[in-house]
Amino acid sequence: MIRLFCQQPTDVWTAGPNAERPVNWFAPLVGCLLLALCGAHCDTVVHAQEPHQYDLVVYGATSAGVMAAVQARRSGLDVVVVGPDRHLGGLSASGLGWTDTGNKAVIGGLAREFYHRLWKYYQSDDAWRWQKRSDYGNRGQGTPAVDGALRTMWIFEPHAAEAVFEEMIREAGIVVHRERWLDREHGVTLTGRRIASIRMLDGEVFRGSMFIDATYEGDLMAAAGVSHHVGREANSQYNETWNGVQAGTFHHAHHFKPGISAYRIPGVPASGLLPRISDQPPGEKGTADRRVQAYCYRVCLTNHAPNRVPFPKPAGYDPGEYELLARVLESGWNGYFQKFDPIPNFKTDTNNHGPFSTDNIGMNYDYPAASYERRQQILDEHRQYQQGLHYFMANDDRVPVDIREASAQWGLSRDEFADNGNWPHQIYVREARRLVGAYVMTEHDCLDRKETPEPVGMGSYTLDSHNVQRHVDAGGFVQNEGDIGIQVPRPYEISYRALIPKNNECENLLVPVCVSSSHIAYGSIRMEPVFMILAQSAAEAAAIAIEQQSSVQAVDYDRLARRLRAAGQVLEIQDATALWTADLPGIVVDDLAAVLEGGWVNSTSVAPFIGIGYRHDNNDKTRLLTAVFETELPTAGRYELRVACSAHPNRASNVAWEIQTAHGLSRIVQDQRVAPPHGAWHSLGQFEFGKKAEVSVSNRDTDGFVVIDAVQWLMAK
Repeated sequence: MIRLFCQQPTDVWTAGPNAERPVNWFAPLVGCLLLALCGAHCDTVVHAQEPHQYDLVVYGATSAGVMAAVQARRSGLDVVVVGPDRHLGGLSASGLGWTDTGNKAVIGGLAREFYHRLWKYYQSDDAWRWQKRSDYGNRGQGTPAVDGALRTMWIFEPHAAEAVFEEMIREAGIVVHRERWLDREHGVTLTGRRIASIRMLDGEVFRGSMFIDATYEGDLMAAAGVSHHVGREANSQYNETWNGVQAGTFHHAHHFKPGISAYRIPGVPASGLLPRISDQPPGEKGTADRRVQAYCYRVCLTNHAPNRVPFPKPAGYDPGEYELLARVLESGWNGYFQKFDPIPNFKTDTNNHGPFSTDNIGMNYDYPAASYERRQQILDEHRQYQQGLHYFMANDDRVPVDIREASAQWGLSRDEFADNGNWPHQIYVREARRLVGAYVMTEHDCLDRKETPEPVGMGSYTLDSHNVQRHVDAGGFVQNEGDIGIQVPRPYEISYRALIPKNNECENLLVPVCVSSSHIAYGSIRMEPVFMILAQSAAEAAAIAIEQQSSVQAVDYDRLARRLRAAGQVLEIQDATALWTADLPGIVVDDLAAVLEGGWVNSTSVAPFIGIGYRHDNNDKTRLLTAVFETELPTAGRYELRVACSAHPNRASNVAWEIQTAHGLSRIVQDQRVAPPHGAWHSLGQFEFGKKAEVSVSNRDTDGFVVIDAVQWLMAK
């Protein structure tokens, strides 16, 4: 077969399919011949000759794929990137600019370099097209958006991230074959327990000594016959608490208030269920299922008129799809704008928030292993759903007028995703297949209950799962299931063996995205900075395996760790600015585990603090913000109750804490301007508690910034 293409400096482009079907080469052939007649330069590639043998083939041009390739080049490997992506960077360049950093101190190596390059990008006045740099502010996800001391930028626009990824690839001289789709049925050639080559649907073959699967779906891993899992394991499988079905567990504000009917005619089962509500029971708590947490597009919105594209009315729009949302709004819910998180130039990274949101619950279960055709149908349905939701909120009479008018001020960003109707290229695949490898990460690793062997990177984000299903309960009311948010006590290690198959399986494949972990552990690991970290480590391991002429399972870990540290990776940490709950006496509930209502703002500005930071109300008294700290004590009895709060003159002097004691409600007022006498802690006094304990706080009638960090119960002596 002969293929003609127009040569580009580093990237090879073809019109890849959205479905598993042969490519029609007639049109590209004619196109190149016409260009040749006009003087354009074309090369002829004859596939009959033996394909080039690479040291490393990276499948997938996600953020992880880019970092793996760059590290491989810096280690002297001959590397190529191939995959279905048209644009580099995956979700980091497709709307997720509100980076889930966790503890930024554990983000090192190429990931840190990426955020440093973004900082450099935003030092230019040209980067601030719509907004003055001085007007942007510094709000970020658990950390300031701009860290001047470390010269890093954690919050950014999609096109800025893509530009940085392209820059890194270009500087390294890496060839990227875009829009190339793996033949998942017959495209992986194995020699013994090693992948010899992979073939795309267009027939092109890529040979390599080592392979990295950097896709969100784990397509290469699955096609190579490597063990993997989809869905939630039972708690009993790994002796976990937060895996499996979590019916009745409500950790965030993403569940329905009691009393919202699931039926088309409220209270009339015979009228049928509203759209997107399952008639199946959710399952027993802790049991396994094959469901996956909800996906959404992280849409980049703006309310800046010169750059705003009004929400289009999608073809086939049906306002009845959003009847349930109308009922939620009727119930008084007003949190729609809570996750319009600000990124530069008057834009947002828009994420789910509330019981009915951008998360398209229950519509993605077959996505992980689906054919390319079926995946495209799922993607189209998700896009239709979200576009319809935005249109509904900005136009439907059932939306309260103040919310409707506010929604209409927003629209798609004209200068983002220009080749895709200003819509993100990549959906947020929060979870698909997961490797079952040489080591399985579980909640015990993340919660610091065990020593994790052979670390090659660290995670620090909350154990976080979005809702998995929406169902009708026994009373005929609607409810969500699966939303979990459990704080991690400190940054935790991620094992090298979670990136590689079992010893008796594939010997030259590494998987830094669909890593070997339980569902709930993956809820923390699945952050874009962590994918970059693990991909860099995987590439260095591939280099060592080539040097050793060994399998990835036989890589000398001590050698790998030395080289990773030299490359700036963080394999362990002692952070002096934070106190970690695992190191503290008594029972400690951090703000990450609190039940929050309203727009609490993350911060790390004033130390000391517990965990990865604290939250405050931004001194905004126009909205009522509440926080509830709950726990189960080891025994009923008398406890000293302490609250963590770093002092500052701008704090409120009249913060009221309400304490549910064994004898009723107690109310204690705290002056947060006064320095805590017990390190990070203020004592509220001693109280009698039953086994279940609850403490709440709000910003009602306060005279300054209200800070929430953590609550501690110490058994009274």
